[in-house]
Amino acid sequence: MNNPVNFIVKIAIASTLLSVLIKYGGSQLSLTPTVSLSLIIVSLPSVILALIMGWRIIYPRKS
Repeated sequence: MNNPVNFIVKIAIASTLLSVLIKYGGSQLSLTPTVSLSLIIVSLPSVILALIMGWRIIYPRKS
Protein backbone atom coordinates (compact mmCIF):
# COMPACT_ATOMS: atom_id res chain seq x y z
CA MET A 1 0.00 0.00 0.00
CA ASN A 2 2.74 2.43 -0.87
CA ASN A 3 0.61 4.14 -3.48
CA PRO A 4 -2.45 5.95 -2.03
CA VAL A 5 -4.31 5.76 -5.34
CA ASN A 6 -4.15 1.96 -5.33
CA PHE A 7 -5.49 1.90 -1.79
CA ILE A 8 -8.41 4.18 -2.69
CA VAL A 9 -9.24 2.09 -5.77
CA LYS A 10 -9.21 -1.11 -3.70
CA ILE A 11 -11.55 0.45 -1.13
CA ALA A 12 -13.88 1.69 -3.87
CA ILE A 13 -14.02 -1.76 -5.49
CA ALA A 14 -14.65 -3.48 -2.16
CA SER A 15 -17.38 -0.97 -1.34
CA THR A 16 -19.04 -1.49 -4.71
CA LEU A 17 -18.97 -5.27 -4.36
CA LEU A 18 -20.39 -5.07 -0.85
CA SER A 19 -23.22 -2.77 -1.93
CA VAL A 20 -24.12 -5.05 -4.87
CA LEU A 21 -24.08 -8.05 -2.53
CA ILE A 22 -26.39 -6.28 -0.10
CA LYS A 23 -28.74 -5.05 -2.81
CA TYR A 24 -29.17 -8.30 -4.73
CA GLY A 25 -28.31 -10.88 -2.08
CA GLY A 26 -30.07 -9.27 0.86
CA SER A 27 -33.49 -10.39 -0.30
CA GLN A 28 -32.34 -14.02 -0.03
CA LEU A 29 -31.96 -13.71 3.75
CA SER A 30 -35.09 -14.44 5.71
CA LEU A 31 -34.67 -11.96 8.55
CA THR A 32 -37.61 -10.43 10.35
CA PRO A 33 -37.12 -6.71 11.01
CA THR A 34 -36.84 -6.26 14.77
CA VAL A 35 -35.40 -3.57 16.99
CA SER A 36 -32.66 -5.83 18.32
CA LEU A 37 -31.58 -6.84 14.82
CA SER A 38 -31.36 -3.21 13.72
CA LEU A 39 -29.30 -2.32 16.81
CA ILE A 40 -26.91 -5.18 16.08
CA ILE A 41 -26.54 -4.19 12.43
CA VAL A 42 -25.93 -0.54 13.27
CA SER A 43 -23.49 -1.09 16.14
CA LEU A 44 -21.53 -4.07 14.76
CA PRO A 45 -19.10 -2.07 12.55
CA SER A 46 -18.21 0.22 15.47
CA VAL A 47 -17.65 -2.74 17.78
CA ILE A 48 -15.45 -4.50 15.22
CA LEU A 49 -13.33 -1.37 14.69
CA ALA A 50 -13.02 -0.84 18.44
CA LEU A 51 -11.80 -4.43 18.86
CA ILE A 52 -9.27 -4.04 16.05
CA MET A 53 -7.95 -0.75 17.44
CA GLY A 54 -7.79 -2.16 20.96
CA TRP A 55 -5.89 -5.17 19.67
CA ARG A 56 -3.41 -2.90 17.90
CA ILE A 57 -2.88 -0.86 21.07
CA ILE A 58 -2.32 -3.94 23.24
CA TYR A 59 -0.14 -5.78 20.69
CA PRO A 60 1.73 -3.18 18.60
CA ARG A 61 3.67 -4.23 15.53
CA LYS A 62 7.41 -4.49 15.89
CA SER A 63 9.03 -2.89 12.86
